[in-house]
Formats: sequence, C-alpha cells, structure tokens
Amino acid sequence: MTWSIKQLELGDRRLADFVRVPWVLHKGDSYWTPPLNGELSGSRLLGLTGLLTPQHPYHAEADVTHFIAQDGKRLLGRVSAAINHRFNEHYDSKIGFFGFFEVCQDYSIAEALLNHAREWLARKGMTVMRGPGAYSNATTEAHQAVLVEGFDTPPTVELTHNPAYYGEFLERYGLRKAKDYCAYKIDLKPPSPRLIRVAEAASARRKIETRVVNMKHLRAEVDRIVDIFNQAWANNWGFLPITQAEAEAIASNLKMVIDPGLMRFATVDGELAAVLGALPDSNIPFRPHWNRLQDTDLMRALRLLRMRRHIPVMRLMFFGVIPKYRKLGIDALLYLQVQKYAVEHGYTMCEPSMLLEDNDLILRASASMDGEKYKTWRIYDMPL
Repeated sequence: MTWSIKQLELGDRRLADFVRVPWVLHKGDSYWTPPLNGELSGSRLLGLTGLLTPQHPYHAEADVTHFIAQDGKRLLGRVSAAINHRFNEHYDSKIGFFGFFEVCQDYSIAEALLNHAREWLARKGMTVMRGPGAYSNATTEAHQAVLVEGFDTPPTVELTHNPAYYGEFLERYGLRKAKDYCAYKIDLKPPSPRLIRVAEAASARRKIETRVVNMKHLRAEVDRIVDIFNQAWANNWGFLPITQAEAEAIASNLKMVIDPGLMRFATVDGELAAVLGALPDSNIPFRPHWNRLQDTDLMRALRLLRMRRHIPVMRLMFFGVIPKYRKLGIDALLYLQVQKYAVEHGYTMCEPSMLLEDNDLILRASASMDGEKYKTWRIYDMPL
C-alpha cells in the first residue's frame, strides 16, 4: 500500500474528507454512532456552526491544524493538533492536544499521524501532548477520550466508540494514561424506600425547593447551569470555565433534544444551589443506516424529532452542587424526582457517564443506585 499524509488548515475544502474518515473506517459497525456532520462542517439548514470552520468560537482562542492519511482517494486515518490557549492560561501549562483520532488497523499509519501532530505541537513550544479528544480535553468538550473497555454496546450521546486497537496503538506509540472516565448502566425502576426516606429527610431539614427547566426562558436557564458548573466543577481534572459563546451553543443544541422533566434545579432558602441534567439518548435515532439518503444530516435530524419523546435511554450529563450546599441531601432529592419522572415516562435505562475515575462521591452514588460499571474511556499524555 502506498499512502501519504496531507496537512489541512481551517477553511480547506478537503476537510470534508477529514469528516468522512470515520464513516469509511467504521462502515457496518452496529455500535459506532457519529454526531451530525454539520456539527463539524457546519449546516445552514440546521443552523449549525461547524467546529471545523473558522467561524466557530473555539478558534478565537486556539491554534489548530489537521492531518489526513490517504492512499489515492482511499481514506485511511486522521488526527488534529491543537493548542487551546485559554486552557493553558488557566493551568499555566504548555499542553498541546491531539484529537479526532481515527485510523485503519495499520500501526505504521497511526504512528505517522501521531508523529505529525507531535512535531507540530513541539514546534509551537508545547511540552506535553495530550489526547485524544475532539480538538482538546477540557471538560466542556464532547467526544472525549478513547474507549478502552465496553466495546459490546453502543455509545450514548456525545460519547465515543472505537475498535480496541486504538488504545493499543496509542500505548505502543509511547503515550501513557493521564486519566480514565467511566460509565455506569442503571436499569430504571420505581425509587427505593431508602432513597425516598433520604430525600424526604433532606427536604425537611432545610427549605430545599426544586423545579424543572423553563423552556420559555432556555437561554437564561443555561446561564444558571453555567453558573453552577463553574462553581461546582472548579476543582475537577480538566475543568475549564464555560464562556458565554459556549453557553450560546449549549442553548442552541439543547432545543432539539431536551426533555424538561429530566433537567432540574434546586434552591436552598431561595438561592440557586444545584442542577441535575439528563438528556434522551439522541444517538439512538442518529445511528447510521448505511444508506446514503437515510444517513444525511436532515434525515437523521428528522428521525430525532420523530423519536425524541420515545427514546428509552437517557444519559446523565451533569450533576453539580455548589460547594457550600454539599452534604445536605440535595443530590438524593434531585435523583428521586428525575427517577420518578423517567420511570413514569417510559425511560428504562440511565447512564451516568464521563465520571472521573477518582470522583468517589459520584461513583458511590452510581453504584448505590444499583448501577453497573460497563464502559471506560482513557486520555493519554506524552512529554515532548
């Protein structure tokens, strides 16, 4: 096989091939599920500003480039290299990121792609290469890490799926584990008497009130979520404060899929204290049919709109309590209410996921809900 690697910058029309790479490599895989192509390339029809376009707000504070491996027109792999200046300023670091990593089962191609990313980052003065992710590994970014355990089930919304050899190739290259994330699977059933007792006791001790998200004022509600996130997650590994531009994107993306009953706020004595947010698993209608017409963004979006109130799986995306309100039982109260709503509305499985391996509090909570750990993703580091 004769192959070559080309470098593609933002605005290059050949980035359409960059987007197509995983569609070629994973063809026929019943588990792999991509985002809408418009989330990367942009779509006027769906109102999406693509992450791989110069107009996306990510590029206001980052430098990026892209590499694609081809044998003639045959697509063999891809990788990006990125410097997220806001991340490095926040951590006073010089970390460069590799992302969008996809490759056929040929280690020499993986090695060449990673070499190109590493050399580009080194020339820019970075001292560590971290990845994979999308462009980088801040907690707010979707499609983080590489799957290393749990290949026999599909991913839920915004999570990755890949062959087992991806992790093997990365470790063979010399990358070493930086952090693991995991997912739990919880079969939904009516709340246990114990959870009800704990939640009722918490509600009795303090004036804790809860409510669902208000769809008429979604943009303001997202600002409240961001406010809690930026306080509650501040000490988490990989944390980066959410910006106003990111909040706008979150509000726009939520409109298509949100089920208000799965997203709830808690207040203590009238003051905002916590948020729990779960989303129906849009990956179910997004799964490829391996048919050119059925796999267009428009048809996949229409499937989502048709199915969104009949999706049986939900992903617990975020749960945060502002530090001064922790250990009051707010978590139990929010869990109880969302669980009751979910069971009543036909949800059968909840997946708390992208849980940090050392976040003992949330891991214990997931296990206490009869959760089963069933997936692990890994992020790697390499000194430059």
